[in-house]
Amino acid sequence: MNETVTDAWCDASQVTVRLAGAWSFSRVIEGHGSMQGIATFTPLDAESLAYREQGRLRLQDGTELEAEREYIFRKGDRGFEVFFKETPPRLFHAIELAASGGGALSGSAGHLCNLDHYQSGYTFRGDGRFVIRHVVSGPRKDYTMVTTYTRVA
Repeated sequence: MNETVTDAWCDASQVTVRLAGAWSFSRVIEGHGSMQGIATFTPLDAESLAYREQGRLRLQDGTELEAEREYIFRKGDRGFEVFFKETPPRLFHAIELAASGGGALSGSAGHLCNLDHYQSGYTFRGDGRFVIRHVVSGPRKDYTMVTTYTRVA
């Protein structure tokens, strides 16, 4: 797999534009397993991207399965909104980005799903990669999932 590093992310209003294309990802689900795969961001219109990931999930007990997930990312003035790919789309969270150390942009938001709470953080690093971290806690779920994305050439 050919991977390449892109320039910095410019400003928050340009993040969704720069996401378009293919990314390899590596995910760790603490206490549960890991996943590697490819994610694509495909333009739907001038403001929105379809996100689709496919990969191989490896659980701690040795079970391996194919897995996929889909979202819609919609551009915002200072970041983006993420929607579940449903009809009609349902908001997962809105991320407002701000400059952080090393030329990075970062932002976070929460989402309540029944009684489980998702606290999600996005970091767009100065080296062109980005990381999404979800901390999930509640009566049915309790885990941290960290996914690192690298542009595919």
